[in-house]
Formats: sequence, C-alpha cells, structure tokens
Amino acid sequence: MLWLLFFLVTAIHAELCQPGAENAFKVRLSIRTALGDKAYAWDTNEEYLFKAMVAFSMRKVPNREATEISHVLLCNVTQRVSFWFVVIDPSKNHTLPAVEVQSAIRKNRNRINNAFSLNDQTLEFLKIPSTLAPPTDPSVPIWIIIFGVIFCIVIVAITLLILSGIRQRRRRRNQSVLILWWIISPGRILSSH
Repeated sequence: MLWLLFFLVTAIHAELCQPGAENAFKVRLSIRTALGDKAYAWDTNEEYLFKAMVAFSMRKVPNREATEISHVLLCNVTQRVSFWFVVIDPSKNHTLPAVEVQSAIRKNRNRINNAFSLNDQTLEFLKIPSTLAPPTDPSVPIWIIIFGVIFCIVIVAITLLILSGIRQRRRRRNQSVLILWWIISPGRILSSH
C-alpha cells in the first residue's frame, strides 16, 4: 500500500513539473564559462542547493513561509546543465502561480547567483528578467564630496585674489620707482640747469 502511494505521489509530481508547463521555469547554467578551470560539476548536491535557494526565496513571500525544499521540483535536467523547475503548494497539490515565483526569484536573485558563484548571464532564468543591481552606497557620503569641491573652488578663488593683489602692488611699486627715477635721473637734473 505504501509503495502504491509513493508511485502515485511521484506520478502527480511528474505531471506538475514538465517542460513548458504553465508555472514552470527553465534555468540554464554556464558554469564553465563563468568559472573556467575552477568550474564545479553539477550534481545532486548542487540541485539540492538550488532547491534550497528557491525555497528560501519563496519563504520571503507573504503566506509562503511554510515552503520547504521538497516543494521545489526539478525536471528534465540535461548534461549541459539546464532544467525546468516548479514550486508546488502541497496543501492543494498544484503549482504556485508563476507571478509569485517570479517575484520571489527577482527579489533574491543576487543571493542565488552568489550561492553558485555565477551572475545573471551565467545563471539564466529564462522567463524571469534580471533586475538591475541595487545601487551601491559610496564609501564617502555625497555631501562630503560636494563640500570638498566647493571648498577647493573657494581656496582657488582666494589664492587667485591674493596673487592678483600682489601683482598689482608690484606693478604700482615698479611704476612709482620708474616715475621717481625719471624725476631724479641725473641727465634730467643736468639738463635743467
């Protein structure tokens, strides 16, 4: 009797997770492209991690906190590492709506990528568009940068004013020396007598 129940559950799950099913998502991984010689083999442990990351993402969605790893089904896994997955609702024995799964994956995309050392180009969810990375906070606050620029402009302006004042003073002094020299020049004094 237990074997019959096991085969029945397996058959129902096989119907839920099929390529192109209503709420199924195709995933392609390019591990060798991303990691080169440090690429790891995709095996059942990696599949388990993927299911755990999807379950983790679903648990962040309101009313889906009870999602378990066993609720994420993988099917049609190929050697070139592509597969389909669905998330099931065990209480109703049907797949969760694609919109909910898509929203959960998009919100946690960066964490999923980091778990596999991949990025949006090497870990592709085909029906889930990638999101832009959240803006990074600069290590220096913006107001300090603006203050620094304005402070530098003020310092340069003050320096230019001081230098132009010194130059004008030298010109005046040189002009007064020339005028004085012209007035008291020896040739002028002799010619005036």
